[in-house]
Amino acid sequence: MANPNIVNVTSIYGNTAYVIPSSAATATTSWTYDGTTALTGLKPATNTVNRVTSITAANTTSSAATATIAVGNNGTFGSATVITYPAYQISVPANSTLVIVDKTNSLYITENQSVAAYSGTASALTFTATFEAIT
Repeated sequence: MANPNIVNVTSIYGNTAYVIPSSAATATTSWTYDGTTALTGLKPATNTVNRVTSITAANTTSSAATATIAVGNNGTFGSATVITYPAYQISVPANSTLVIVDKTNSLYITENQSVAAYSGTASALTFTATFEAIT
């Protein structure tokens, strides 16, 4: 089931994940959560939807870097498969953090979607996401 009905929720689990793009301008989808587990594209488990309640981009370098977040179909991020860009090439000043998504503009990620992070500078940005796995 690609988009479960969330009216009759049986569980909501809070999670935090992060990703540090090691290559510039390349879709990075291997988010780490639970300390060590890779969650490709924040893609939910079967019969689950992930509500992304925040995404931040922290620049840990002494130079500005650009941040992009994309939501794509089926884990692909070519121009024809991107659904939306919650952030597109936004400059993150040196040694600062940018809030991209918060609870006022949260995203629902279904089984056939995923989230990618892009950095204009390799290893400059750490993206952190909080999400609720809803079943």
